[in-house]
Amino acid sequence: MNKKQITSPCISICKTDPRTGFCYGCGRTNEEKKIWKEEKTTVVWKEENVKLLMQRMSGWQLETFKESYNSKIKTGFSLAKQSLIKK
Repeated sequence: MNKKQITSPCISICKTDPRTGFCYGCGRTNEEKKIWKEEKTTVVWKEENVKLLMQRMSGWQLETFKESYNSKIKTGFSLAKQSLIKK
């Protein structure tokens, strides 16, 4: 059976805001990060979670996330990882 996959929203900017509990890079909580890794987590939940994450962001953070996440979907690497590879 060929299951549809969805790319993790992690863009390799992993630092949690102490006030909100959201990751500065992807906007997820630590609990959401755990749920993403669980085998039983559905694609539907992941798709809805990505929509929620983008609702949490605005301005430059949202634009940077979209650009980096789209890069990760296309190439397999976030912009931060691509930058490290170039060095």
